[in-house]
Amino acid sequence: MTTDIRLAFAHPEARAIATTPADPRDRISLRDHVVTAEIGAFQAERGVTQRLCFNVVVEVAPPDAPPGDDVDRILSYDRITDAIAAELARDRVNLLETLAERIAESILRAPQAMRVFLRIEKLDRGPGALGVEIARARAATPAREGDSGAQAPLHPVVVHLSNAAIADPGLGARLDALEAAGAPVVLCVGMPEAPAPRSAAAAAQRRIDLLAIEQNAWALAGRDRRCVVVQSRTEIDWAMRRRQMVVWAPSKLVLDAVDGPVAPPRDAVALSLWLAETLAAQRLVIAGSAPPPTGSRIPVEAEP
Repeated sequence: MTTDIRLAFAHPEARAIATTPADPRDRISLRDHVVTAEIGAFQAERGVTQRLCFNVVVEVAPPDAPPGDDVDRILSYDRITDAIAAELARDRVNLLETLAERIAESILRAPQAMRVFLRIEKLDRGPGALGVEIARARAATPAREGDSGAQAPLHPVVVHLSNAAIADPGLGARLDALEAAGAPVVLCVGMPEAPAPRSAAAAAQRRIDLLAIEQNAWALAGRDRRCVVVQSRTEIDWAMRRRQMVVWAPSKLVLDAVDGPVAPPRDAVALSLWLAETLAAQRLVIAGSAPPPTGSRIPVEAEP
C-alpha cells in the first residue's frame, strides 16, 4: 500500500504528522467521538437521526511559557466537542462537507489553533462508514459575523401581510413607509385563499402548506418589484445588508431548522413570529386581520 493510500485511511493524526511544517507544533486529538443527529440530503434522512463519528486533530502553536498546569492557557478538548455540539444545534445541514467546514472554522477561531484535521463518518447509512475528511489552516479560515473586523449583525423589521393586506390598493404606500424607515424589511405571508391539496400524512401536508405559502410569496412579488423572494438565511442576510426588501419563502429554513417552529404552517402569524425571533428582529408588524401572537420574545405591533 502506498503512503498516500495509507494516509487516506489512517487516523487524521497520521496525516497531520506526515504534513508537519518546519515550525514545531503540538497536537491535541479527539478519537471516535460518536453523537446522534439528523443530517442528510435524502428524503429518507429527514425526520430520523443517525450516528456520526468524529475524529479530530488540532495543531496548536507551542506556548511562549510553560502552561503551569493552568487549563485557561491551553486549547481545551471541550473546545472541540463544544464546536461539534454547537454546529449540530445551529441548523440542520444536508452535507457532511458543510458540517465539517463549520466545525473546522469554529475550532480555528481559538487563538492557539493553527491547523485542523477533521473526519466525520455516518455509521448507519450502509454496511460500512461513509464520511469526509478535511484539513484547514488558520490563514484559510474566513471571518464570521461577530469576529474581529466582521460586520455587526442587523436587526430587521419583520412584517406579516394578511391576504387582505396583499390585495389592498394601498400596498405600495405601506411598502413606501417601511422602506423610508431605513431598517431592513422582511415580508412574510400566509397561505392563499385558494384551498391547498390535502394529505393524510402530516409530513406531506406540511410540505404542501409550505409550498402554498411560497406561491403566495411569489404572487406578492408580482405586485411590487421591491418584493424579492428569498429562501435561505444567506440570501436574507445579503439582502438586509443592502437594505433590500425581501419576501420570505419558508420551506428551506423551516425544514432545515434543528429547533423549528412548533406551530403548523397554516398558523402563518406564528410562523412569522418564529422567523422574527430567529433573525433577532427589532419587532414583528402584523398587517391585516390576523391577531397578534402572545408570549413573543420580541415586540409585536398590529396594523389595520
